[in-house]
Formats: sequence, structure tokens, C-alpha cells
Amino acid sequence: MRLSELLRPQAVLLGIGGADKWKVIETLTDHLVEAGRLAGEHRDAVLEALLVRERSMSTGMENGVAIPHCSMEQVDDTLVGLGVAPEGIDFESIDGRPTHLVLLLVTPKNKTKVHIRTLAEIAKLLNDETFRSDLIAAGSPETILELVRKREAMEGAA
Repeated sequence: MRLSELLRPQAVLLGIGGADKWKVIETLTDHLVEAGRLAGEHRDAVLEALLVRERSMSTGMENGVAIPHCSMEQVDDTLVGLGVAPEGIDFESIDGRPTHLVLLLVTPKNKTKVHIRTLAEIAKLLNDETFRSDLIAAGSPETILELVRKREAMEGAA
């Protein structure tokens, strides 16, 4: 599934910060609730699943990207939240560098293929340094979505 089909402007949090990755994951989960993307009664279960996954192995990738993710029976649709941290966050990344883009992904438990394909799609999109820089510099959630759509169109044409 394409990121532009999953990410909603109200689920983008610009200027996210936090003492550590645990707080950032919690903040993004709460933001999904506030944005109406995640039902409040499922907040604690989703947060716990994300934290369990993160404790098993850091989702901090290379090049300033982290993709905390989980699959849950409590959700019917794939949910994506994006936190943009221009200052960088210590996410215990593979390369040891600060994380600037945190894409939180929650998929329905019965949609494993969608989960894997979506993770792959996100990783592929964020592989380009210029694209990552443009996302970090974007001034609004709408600009971020437009950048994602343009990048997906370029990827589709390649």
C-alpha cells in the first residue's frame, strides 16, 4: 500500500521531540488518538505492542529514519503517524545517528502481507536523502503529503 493512501495530514506531528524514543512512540500513539485515527480504548494495547516490539529490537534504521510498528487485532485499517524531529532524537539507530523521521505503523493482525509491503514501501521511499531532507524541512503536514505523492509518482514512473 502506498504511504500517501495511509498518511493523513492530522496524523503528522511537526517538531516532535522527546527525552527518548519511548516518549516519542507514546507521543505519536497519543497523536493518532487525538487525530481520530485510533480509538481511545485501544490506545494502551497499541502502545504496549509498539513498546514490546521496540524492546525486542530497535526500529531505528539508518539515515535518520525509525519505523516503530506492530500488528493488532484491535485495528481494522492500517494506521500511520509521522513525527518530524528536525533536532533529531536518539532512537538507538543502526548507524548510531539521530533520527529525524519517525513513521509509526499499526496494521490489522490479519493483514500480514499488507504490513510487510507497507514497511517495504516506506523504506524504499525514505531511501533518498533529498526526499528525507525535504520532509524534514516541510512547513506543514499538507506539504509533506504532497512531497510523498510526488515521490511515489516518480517511483512509479521509474
